[in-house]
Amino acid sequence: GGEGFTPSMVTMFTGEPGAGKTTALLTMASGLMENGAVCLFNTAEESLFQVKRTVNRLGLRGNFLVGGETNVDKIIEGADKIRNRRENKGKPFFLMVDSLQCLDDGNFSTGRITSMTAERSLEKLTTWAKENFVNVIVIGQVTKGGTFAGSNKMKHMVDCHMHLSWEKKDKDLL
Repeated sequence: GGEGFTPSMVTMFTGEPGAGKTTALLTMASGLMENGAVCLFNTAEESLFQVKRTVNRLGLRGNFLVGGETNVDKIIEGADKIRNRRENKGKPFFLMVDSLQCLDDGNFSTGRITSMTAERSLEKLTTWAKENFVNVIVIGQVTKGGTFAGSNKMKHMVDCHMHLSWEKKDKDLL
């Protein structure tokens, strides 16, 4: 409707390796914070140090929050603590997760991650978003061939699926 993100919306953000998914979400997180939203960027794929270097390289100043948790229940618990702080009440809340395939849903005591782990993790995040009227954006990995690395069921769990690709004009430059 031209009014931006709808509370409770879940977005899957995919793209080829190196296309700029993480950079795009970090930039978005900074912009959202500068415009009055609360944003938690959780990296399960890169280290906090790598994220800090990227933020510094991009010159981002939005003061968004960054976490490095892999367990989806702990991510949600931490997000709820941030969301429920007095100074954050009534503000739009965004949880960004990089990436879905690196999450652990706690189903296996060994921490083993399978394709079903990503499905169960996305289901938990989607349920949480709908129950709490918050926005969730998850980066989903793709194969080297550029196709989504997960079941089609996951595409149907989300409200929006965005795919970032880059045009390859000259194969010699790649």
